[in-house]
Amino acid sequence: MHTVLHPKRGPAGVVASQSSLTRVAVAGATGYAGQELVRLLARHPAVQLTAAMASGTSSTPRRLPALARLWDGVVRPLAPDALAAEADIVFLALPDQAAAELAPSLVDAGVRVIDLSGAFRLREAAQRARWYPETHRMPEGVAYGLTERERDQVAGARLVANPGCYPTSALLALAPLLSAGLLVSGTDIIVDAKSGVSGAGKTPSERTHFSECHGSMAAYGVFNHRHGAEIEQGAGRRVTFTPHLAPLDRGILSTIYVRVAPGTTDETLADTYERAYAGQRFVRITGSALPEIKHVAHTNFCDIGWRVDPSGRVILVSVIDNLLKGASGQAVQNMNVMLGVDERTGLL
Repeated sequence: MHTVLHPKRGPAGVVASQSSLTRVAVAGATGYAGQELVRLLARHPAVQLTAAMASGTSSTPRRLPALARLWDGVVRPLAPDALAAEADIVFLALPDQAAAELAPSLVDAGVRVIDLSGAFRLREAAQRARWYPETHRMPEGVAYGLTERERDQVAGARLVANPGCYPTSALLALAPLLSAGLLVSGTDIIVDAKSGVSGAGKTPSERTHFSECHGSMAAYGVFNHRHGAEIEQGAGRRVTFTPHLAPLDRGILSTIYVRVAPGTTDETLADTYERAYAGQRFVRITGSALPEIKHVAHTNFCDIGWRVDPSGRVILVSVIDNLLKGASGQAVQNMNVMLGVDERTGLL
């Protein structure tokens, strides 16, 4: 890794040596996830934020008032060549097409990339062609960045495809039951998920207008949402996924309906989850105390609870902050894994 010019103080006020700091940059720094990335990286003791760029090449340089005194730099127009020259790790908080075009060239230049778009999440070419037709080339060394389930792959990846917000919430809840073989074969997995409006991104639309969202809730993308394909990829089986837009600024609550063998007890589920996430820093198991969005807002935690009845019906409830564990926080957690530092660094 390259050295930087200025020392940086860690949480305890200890000055990090110049050679220990990794240069990082953010492309798409003016969006919701991009601004969260800048906030997290600016105070991260193991990195130096060397560049923050907009999503377009012709944008006007600007400051981020919400980050004053946290980060007082200027967001510059997007300059792909400068990204490769100024950073060892680049975070892409860009639209799918822009990320699909830029990421391979950065990887070719020897830069490690953490991509928050969906451009590289789907492994099968046919699925990518359907949901992300802008992706024409998959670079070597791509890992799917669901940190708790793919840590070893993330550690050595050249490009980390940061998971979608809905899939993060759903797969962290489903994975332990799938791995343990507890779900009844052939039965439906139903994921009913509600997201805050920031999940739609910063570009305004009629659906995300305040007057349309306030005091209302709506299903959308029924049988036609790309995150459904991503959830099915992680689950390895068919999933019925219905997203809803909720009148919140941030947060996701996923209510998931599955079946296990009749007589499966609450203790069996508790043991399964505790084993699956023992020692994990950002998954909290709540059991029958069902979690709420307010418990995880502005954090990188995923909280998972459940209820089970004697017939084998299980209802899982999983909550995350869509901008943190569902986007920027998980991206920084993946960076920590790539750098070999404590996963909690810069996130607690």
